[in-house]
Amino acid sequence: MPSNVYRKICVAFLCAFAWSSTCTLAAPPVTERWTEKSAKEWYSKQPWLVGSNYIPASAINELEMWQADTFDPKRIDVELGWAESIGLNTMRVFLHDLLWQQDAAGFKKRIDTFLQIADKHHIKPLFVLFDSCWDPNPHLGKQHEPRPGVHNSGWVQSPGAKVLEDSSQYPRLEAYVKGVVGAFAKDPRVLGWDVWNEPDNTNQGSYGELDAKNKVALILMLLPKVFDWARETHPTQPLTSGVWKGGWSSPEKLDATEKIQIEMSDVISFHSYDKPEEFEKRIAWLQPYHRPIICTEYMARGNGSTFQGSLPIAKRYQVAAINWGLVAGKTQTYLPWDSWKHPYTDREPAVWFHEIFRTDGSPYRQEEVDLIRAITSSPPKS
Repeated sequence: MPSNVYRKICVAFLCAFAWSSTCTLAAPPVTERWTEKSAKEWYSKQPWLVGSNYIPASAINELEMWQADTFDPKRIDVELGWAESIGLNTMRVFLHDLLWQQDAAGFKKRIDTFLQIADKHHIKPLFVLFDSCWDPNPHLGKQHEPRPGVHNSGWVQSPGAKVLEDSSQYPRLEAYVKGVVGAFAKDPRVLGWDVWNEPDNTNQGSYGELDAKNKVALILMLLPKVFDWARETHPTQPLTSGVWKGGWSSPEKLDATEKIQIEMSDVISFHSYDKPEEFEKRIAWLQPYHRPIICTEYMARGNGSTFQGSLPIAKRYQVAAINWGLVAGKTQTYLPWDSWKHPYTDREPAVWFHEIFRTDGSPYRQEEVDLIRAITSSPPKS
């Protein structure tokens, strides 16, 4: 056989072998979204879920909550005890990619400690992996003190704008998602995974000028990957990402981000800081998807969103209800949104915006905790 023919045959054989090896070694197909039946079966095993978005009063943001130097399990234990005392059984809790980069083993250990405390108080957390709200320039280490009189003056995005704009960082984000979700994918103490909070929020009115200029386009590319990364760990808990703006009355009215959120979520979640009639209307918009519904943010007193208005509606429709937030502290989210333009440095707001408890554990409004305790202890109407 002529040497040149032999060489061509060898090259062809090697190419074919390489192709077949690549196919053999490729990652298995990503697990598909839960079926409607699977989602409903999961939800039927849960109590009516009522809780708060949670960060201890001692932390200004998710980094200060979780970093080793400022992680405060004693304070968390006390505050979750207050939550348990009024019938709350879930908490929505934000994580951060930089914590995994800083100390993956330590971060996992602290999450486990948190889960031990939460389980002691019969609370199952919904963990949030990424968040597009507030400061787009997060940094590890000591966090700054709260800006006087300003709502959520120290909350940070995950990932930050520079990371979002740098695709070479995405393998690190993938490692974080797979590492955290994979570590607790079969853990019965975890309720679920909220993969991205308000992903297309461009923070107009606070940090808008500092946000990534092409943020929404980057999110549209990255958000489906995050769902896939989490799903590749085969969690027994559902994945979700909550729609939060605009109208969802029909599929045609969904924007590109909302379509991804709805289509890739195992259970549907949404935000509504609206009056009762609007809250109920938004539930009706989401019912045609025939999946369990979780409201992952509501309750802004000054905006007409209250426990008295929203909780009875949520119970009637068996929609899970997670308000913002639990205890007044360094986040200062008891102050209204307009404090970004007019800080409350010389006065208290006429009415607290968010939070159930004062820092010392006394209720902001006794009638609210009485309602929460009563409505969570009574059986749902059939």
